[in-house]
Amino acid sequence: MKRVAFITGGSRGIGYGIARHLAGAGFDLAINGVRPETAVTEALDGLRALGAEVLYCPGDVASAEARTAMLEKIKSHFGRLHVLVNNAGIAPKERRDILEATEESFQHLLATNLQGPYFLTQAAANWLIAQKSGSPDFWGCIVNVSSISATVASVNRGEYCVAKAGLSMATQLFAVRLGEFDIPVYEVRPGVIKTDMTAGVTEKYDKLIADGLCVQPRWGLPDDVGRAVTALAKGDFPYSTGQVILVDGGLTLPRL
Repeated sequence: MKRVAFITGGSRGIGYGIARHLAGAGFDLAINGVRPETAVTEALDGLRALGAEVLYCPGDVASAEARTAMLEKIKSHFGRLHVLVNNAGIAPKERRDILEATEESFQHLLATNLQGPYFLTQAAANWLIAQKSGSPDFWGCIVNVSSISATVASVNRGEYCVAKAGLSMATQLFAVRLGEFDIPVYEVRPGVIKTDMTAGVTEKYDKLIADGLCVQPRWGLPDDVGRAVTALAKGDFPYSTGQVILVDGGLTLPRL
């Protein structure tokens, strides 16, 4: 029986890169997104072509009702879950200096980028624990996709940085709590990745990368993140719970 991975925000961008690599590694997939299924048919079919059985679970991770419905749908369809990848996230609608940013934007970002994955992890973790107790050889894990913004300050999108820093701490908290069940929790921290979320700042980052922003002089790709997450999901790092995997081309390396 194939292992099942649930990827939030898995129909586009980094999430789709993760989904493709997990499908190629032999996982069946539950894919979450906010668009209707008719709008993601091509993406889902692409995953099926890689050999995965794919279940689409539409819903906003910021909604408690949606999170419950998604997990119930997975339970009803597959009857099992091995890997949760908290990838869904949003950027501020407007980049504003922290001296001018709105409370509404702050609340919106934290609901989607922190509160949603925090409580989805709570629910999924209890399901993983139940499966582990029923089958000692069960192996599962949780992977949080954060950002270098967890530690790199961007004063024109402070709410995003605060949310990602919170997700980083959530990784440590759940890693500690789930240690007794041997369920690892990891953080994958991408740098500048070429997706639709960064399309609006392509020119800016093209210049920064050309000027030496990253040690490796190129954009990161969803495939780069997908490879890292898949290695974790496969169990290649079973004794590294709570650790951060940086996928940033050396951007955050201190340099003189």
